[in-house]
Amino acid sequence: MPGEPTSPGSPALAIRHQTGTCPIHLGVGLLARLPDFVAEYLAGRRIAVIADATVASVVDHGLDASVFTFPAGESSKTRATWADLTDRILATGYGRDSGIVALGGGVTGDLAGFVAATYHRGIPLLQVPTSLLAMVDASIGGKTGVDVPAGKNLVGAFHQPQAVVIDPGVLTSLPSTQWRQGLAEMVKHALIADPDHFAQLEHSREQLVGGEPGVIAPMIRRSVAIKAAIVESDEKEAGRRAMLNAGHTVAHALELTTGFAVGHGDAVAIGLVIECGLGEASGSTTHGTRNRVESLLSALGLPTRLPAGVHPEAVLTAMVSDKKNRGGEIRFAIASGVGAMAGEDATGWTVAIPVDLIRRVVADFA
Repeated sequence: MPGEPTSPGSPALAIRHQTGTCPIHLGVGLLARLPDFVAEYLAGRRIAVIADATVASVVDHGLDASVFTFPAGESSKTRATWADLTDRILATGYGRDSGIVALGGGVTGDLAGFVAATYHRGIPLLQVPTSLLAMVDASIGGKTGVDVPAGKNLVGAFHQPQAVVIDPGVLTSLPSTQWRQGLAEMVKHALIADPDHFAQLEHSREQLVGGEPGVIAPMIRRSVAIKAAIVESDEKEAGRRAMLNAGHTVAHALELTTGFAVGHGDAVAIGLVIECGLGEASGSTTHGTRNRVESLLSALGLPTRLPAGVHPEAVLTAMVSDKKNRGGEIRFAIASGVGAMAGEDATGWTVAIPVDLIRRVVADFA
């Protein structure tokens, strides 16, 4: 498990990886100390802050640094935006002695991380997530990348940040639509690895919907700890880390099919329910799991059925490009029940589902 803090100033968690350790700092008010974190983890480097235009206009980072912005939204997570950011940073004269601060949500973390991974063949990165989705998922684990016409996150690199700085205090300004995107990933983490955490989410669903800081902070910590432990055991997704893709085969297909009109968290919520349905239909998942997952997601204000106008066959077609697929099979990270995964040993943490069964189950959610 990731290490626990040993002093008041220690990180809340830390991920050990192939080249060192990534500390994860978590606490209300940490954003105000961002210059101190930069001085510690990017000491002596010329800093470039990458943020979308919305975050750049409302978040005071307090850094003496140039800010490079891009239009907010998943539609900006492209090779073209990566190239534009890289070219602008190069034009400003940043060299190999530079460092990048990713300030924003999941799109920013993925995009800025990919810039850092490739700029002068790799420069240090500090992840500073400002959305719940980025705090519990996108900023943790070193995955970076962009979307391409064939699918989501199909071009990228593993590039571990020097540290992650999470300040739940910034979440109070999030609109409810953004808030619920992160709740979907928290449900996923509980579903795949921690039945007690799942029960806590069920018990606290009203407070979570209300955005109560005293409730969400420990939930964030538990969710981050789950992901950190999985990443630490399988940094490059050679096996166990594939379980973090629960709900994502359907989710990525849904995002691609709708041109990213559906938010990532909403897509994951729909994906979790459909994939639990696939698991039950194929015999991989204990019956009743889907109903329990669907009930919690609905209580949190998340969708559990395909959006109006989305044809099941289009979603099925989009699944063909998923990066988990092998040998022409469509594969899923399937929960065997709340808190456990199917396919741990024999199938490398994913399960192949026949196309005819996928077609039948997905059609039930139209």
